[in-house]
Amino acid sequence: MIRLLWAASTSIRNFMRRYMPSNVLLDAIRTRRGLKWGVPAMLLAIPYLLIANLSAEAAANGGPGWLHLVVLVCIWSALKMVCIGPVSIVLLARARLREAAAVRRSHVAQQEDPALAGSR
Repeated sequence: MIRLLWAASTSIRNFMRRYMPSNVLLDAIRTRRGLKWGVPAMLLAIPYLLIANLSAEAAANGGPGWLHLVVLVCIWSALKMVCIGPVSIVLLARARLREAAAVRRSHVAQQEDPALAGSR
């Protein structure tokens, strides 16, 4: 039974990771080129919360019960969008520091060995 639950949860996670728009966007933001879009992506939490609110109201006014699942997914996606802003700032700062250190190392190596400077 546990094996069946484990397999089902793994399949659901893989499906959500590949096809849910918020997960695809988060994967794109986590790349080096996408880090600058982390803070603007926080604004996408607003439509997710609006959809969650509309779905909760519809479910409370006699709508189908599966709307509660839509509310849960939208709130979770909104939280992910809010969290990616600060995380992307930290990742971007770390990447820029790494790139600056690599440039400094290459300049130091060129100054120590003039043959390297002529070969480039």
